Amino acid sequence: MPFSRPFYPGKILGVAAIVATIAVGPARAQDTNRIPQAKFNCAAPTELTRLMNPLVRTGKRLSGGEPIKIIAIGSSSTAGAGASSDANTYPSRLATELSELYPYQAFTVINRGVNGDEARGMLARFEREVIAEKPDLVLWQVGTNSVLRDDPIAPAGTLISEGLKRLKATGADVILVDPQFAPKVLAKADAANMVDLLAHAAKAQHVDLFRRFAVMRHWRQESRIPFEVFISSDELHMNDWSYGCIAKLLASAIAEAASRSTLTASATAR
Repeated sequence: MPFSRPFYPGKILGVAAIVATIAVGPARAQDTNRIPQAKFNCAAPTELTRLMNPLVRTGKRLSGGEPIKIIAIGSSSTAGAGASSDANTYPSRLATELSELYPYQAFTVINRGVNGDEARGMLARFEREVIAEKPDLVLWQVGTNSVLRDDPIAPAGTLISEGLKRLKATGADVILVDPQFAPKVLAKADAANMVDLLAHAAKAQHVDLFRRFAVMRHWRQESRIPFEVFISSDELHMNDWSYGCIAKLLASAIAEAASRSTLTASATAR
């Protein structure tokens, strides 16, 4: 169930208000994994998780002890297909992880994931579901469905660039999230091309990219974690373990990039 608690400055609170907007779609059912998940560590090299640009707005609000609103917009892996409950989607887990890192801070994480959505549909929702909320940080997960449907990726690239410009114009920090490393994604010829396209778009627009594809590839190829530990039986969607781990790594990346922002501001002031 969604929950929200008020923020009381000066008191020690682990506050995370989580608002879910979940589209009707495939039922969420956590797989009974054949391999115990507890034996695997949630980890990835810093070079895969570090955000290249400081999160300026988020850093300022953290340093000032002000509440922070985060919008997570995307498709089914934002909505939480494959999770056992709303509480185990990555936006919900991110709220929890951030509250543990900043027990004095109030976080609101709003889930705007819609199963099956693509870049065009997300842009159509931006004004009402993202910009109108006046977020401090936007997490935009995009690209997977275009790859799965064998759509030409060039038009998606144009839409993503347009969307990044619109989000940046609001003054919010922006983090792109690229596709998941999963068998059904890997089977598509344009999977790597979409990952590259998003990296180039983020660089061109001077926004951050959370390299989910590379992190999950590291789990499989370097840590030798079987797919069934972090991918649902449909060979596409993530599960509780992987949503939770991505949220943990992303929370740490956000914290580091936000603190870098405040350190840069302090150095400039001297």
